[in-house]
Amino acid sequence: MKKALITGITGQDGSYLTELLLEKGYEVHGIIRRASSFNTGRLEHLFQPESHLPSKNLHLHYGDLMDSVALVKLLYELKPDEVYNLGAQSHVRVSFDVPESTGDIVGLGTQRILEAIRETGLVGKVRFYQASSSEMFGKVQAVPQIETTPFWPRSPYACAKVYGHWLTVNYRESYGLHASSGILFNHESPRRGETFVTRKITRAATRIKMGLQDKLYLGNMDAKRDWGYAKDYVEMMWMMLQQDEPDDYVIATNETHSVKEFVQETFGILGLDWEKHVSYDARYERPAEVDLLIGDPAKARKKLGWEPKVKFKELVKIMVDADLKLAAHELAVKNATASV
Repeated sequence: MKKALITGITGQDGSYLTELLLEKGYEVHGIIRRASSFNTGRLEHLFQPESHLPSKNLHLHYGDLMDSVALVKLLYELKPDEVYNLGAQSHVRVSFDVPESTGDIVGLGTQRILEAIRETGLVGKVRFYQASSSEMFGKVQAVPQIETTPFWPRSPYACAKVYGHWLTVNYRESYGLHASSGILFNHESPRRGETFVTRKITRAATRIKMGLQDKLYLGNMDAKRDWGYAKDYVEMMWMMLQQDEPDDYVIATNETHSVKEFVQETFGILGLDWEKHVSYDARYERPAEVDLLIGDPAKARKKLGWEPKVKFKELVKIMVDADLKLAAHELAVKNATASV
């Protein structure tokens, strides 16, 4: 049985990757931060009796990408076959408010886990996946963006991701580590955090539909992104580590849509007039905006046979349907409480 270690296992990508690996018969280990409240909500269904996945093969360990000693100890103990580094402070706008901690977790955190692999003598035994980001392209130097497009990061988060990306390349070239980076473009799902713009939109629109709120406030609605489905993209992470030779791949849909288009599609599905409910708020603007991202996954398609299954309209529908159920439940609870 293969053994995988995932940082960021409690996040959107981590939860989908955990499901995928369990389905493939892996023993999955994840690093979680100690908190005063439970932060494993995206994984809870895997421990339920009705889950078809073997929860006995899922193990969670307290740790942190800022704690190099804990990482070394865990790698010594587990000796995993694969390591997926998904842990991050991943909110781009927030990274402007907390640039130091963002750099520590996203940039130096990558260095700590790479060095822990080297320190424990696992370089020739483990395969490493680095979650790189389309935000590294920032002020884009070519359209569409491919693996060789120069980076021009426009946020502390993106700068830290560039550092982690090149460190991964460096450990591959310097020490022979089987290390691959997935330059993933925006990928969303019903498990996306509610402070991220796509989920903020679908969550607000469905609550408006249910009469639970009236307004949605957004920043720059002209920014364009290449949006895919997170569940599709984690499959590509796994595929990269099954190759004989490590490499870096752009993972994208090769389509771009503006935030306004996302709003229009969401409200349209619900039969709502978005202009009656959506207003601009300068607080949500970034100090330096990324205007356009669109990736060309031709390399992944040619070398690995990967194609995104879910495109823009279907992605929005998946998210709206899930959040509509959530809003309906919220309304039912509200009504039940009011009647007591």
